[in-house]
Amino acid sequence: MKLYDVAVVGATGLVGRKMMQVLEERKFPVNRLVPLASERSAGKEVRFNGKAVKVQKLEPRSFEGVHVALFSAGAGVSKEFAPHAVKAGAVVIDNSSAFRMDEDTPLVVPEVNRHAIFRHKGIIANPNCSTIQMVVVLKPLHDRFGIRRVVVSTYQSVTGAGQRAVAQLEDEIAGRPLREKKFPYPIAYNCLPHIDVFFDDGYTKEEIKMKLETKKIMEADVEVTATTVRVPVLGGHSESVNIEFEKPCTVSEVRSLLQRAPGVIVQDDPAKNLYPMPLNSYDKDEVFVGRIRKDETIPSGINLWIVSDNIRKGAATNAVQIAEALIAGA
Repeated sequence: MKLYDVAVVGATGLVGRKMMQVLEERKFPVNRLVPLASERSAGKEVRFNGKAVKVQKLEPRSFEGVHVALFSAGAGVSKEFAPHAVKAGAVVIDNSSAFRMDEDTPLVVPEVNRHAIFRHKGIIANPNCSTIQMVVVLKPLHDRFGIRRVVVSTYQSVTGAGQRAVAQLEDEIAGRPLREKKFPYPIAYNCLPHIDVFFDDGYTKEEIKMKLETKKIMEADVEVTATTVRVPVLGGHSESVNIEFEKPCTVSEVRSLLQRAPGVIVQDDPAKNLYPMPLNSYDKDEVFVGRIRKDETIPSGINLWIVSDNIRKGAATNAVQIAEALIAGA
């Protein structure tokens, strides 16, 4: 079996650590792991395959000999250092927003558009976490019934905003002084309809991401309107999704399609209080869907509830799945 040298940029962050965990769990053929981070984190140790590996300072020359570079350190870092990785011969799989809407950069969810991976010119973009879990469910439904319009409201955990956000929630719940302040208002016992920056039209960047990324990934003119909300949950994003189809469908047809869809687990038995919840999605790679019901206000519409671990499928696992597909097709 061919082995690969793999770099993880942002190795000490929430997603970077999870990337290394997923690489290990899925037995990705790693020859040499190169954990990279800022100067502040350089010298720390991470565990991989039972061994301690020292974190190195991220520099332009950090990618010598690297085959695959998983980036999760923010758009600014990706824009500065991804070109150095590509120049050194690595394929970059980037978890930031830096390249997602670049025409020459594939934006990939393997269950949806695996074929796009092989169009890369050195960089493959990992989509936004809330987009990933939604399109895994939308894809089989669009192929069968055609999707005209999607209305989505998200309930996104604090892990999606990083370690500072987790610290703020934990400190607020415990009633102790804040170690970090990520949000403009308290997040404990509260909901913030504000993820990323606001634009002049009143939408946030997160909401526009979901709209534009869905079209690009699905390679279809699917209209999406979104409201994204931060909630006091430590892990797992939830979404209420209303879908208007072009063709008639029944609840049983939708449920049957999703039961066969790759990467999807249907949890839909209201009589037994069975429905997806963030707690049950923790540290799992699948996308969970339930509360499947007819929208009685339009001729062909369905309401769904979708939940997934945003750090795994919404970030780390999706990136590793891209890497797996990349080496399988090489």
